[in-house]
Amino acid sequence: MIKLAFQIPTPSLEISGSAMRFPVRRIFCVGRNYGEHAKEFGNDERDPPFFFNKPADAIAPSGSTLLYPPQTHDLHHEAELVVAIGEGGRNINTTEAPSHIFGFAAGNDLTRRDLQAVAKSQRRPWDMSKGFDDSAIIGPILQRQHMPDDASIRCLVGAELRQSGHIWQMTWPIADVIAALSSYVALAPGDLIMTGTPAGVGPVAPGETCIVEIDGLIPAVFTYAA
Repeated sequence: MIKLAFQIPTPSLEISGSAMRFPVRRIFCVGRNYGEHAKEFGNDERDPPFFFNKPADAIAPSGSTLLYPPQTHDLHHEAELVVAIGEGGRNINTTEAPSHIFGFAAGNDLTRRDLQAVAKSQRRPWDMSKGFDDSAIIGPILQRQHMPDDASIRCLVGAELRQSGHIWQMTWPIADVIAALSSYVALAPGDLIMTGTPAGVGPVAPGETCIVEIDGLIPAVFTYAA
């Protein structure tokens, strides 16, 4: 038996209506998966999907009050549908993709936009702009294998509606995202996929509350301490 020098907590998410929790293995994020969001940053909405990672312990549960992150003066919200993988696989066919889904959650891919801009200009990785502490706000997971295409996704900062779109506006639908990602890595139970954000991303300041709402799911909410 392998003896570990110390124990590391396993990040996990609440499962709606269950006493069990969903253990999180990895977080994959899809870049520029809504055409209008791609265009607002000057990119081609027809580009194929690309992926980056957040560490599993970047998760902060819905309802958290957080400290404003260091090393940034331009922290942005990005409302996203999160797919929880329940069955792993490699080179998954799009028609089989739904059978690999455990459920869905509302999420917020927080981004230190100023650090990301510097990384882009210097052709450096985005890690410190995307994978910092408490950078993935994720609500409870609802167990289901499909989301209706007409489900709307919204982000509010305080009472101001910042982002508004629909799942059908994804350039690459959920099944295509799973198929593409599984061609790069073998997906495994416990993986999460943040599927991209609609147009309208913008700043969240200290003292403000940010809410991501997706039809049929429990909102992902957080507040930055003043």
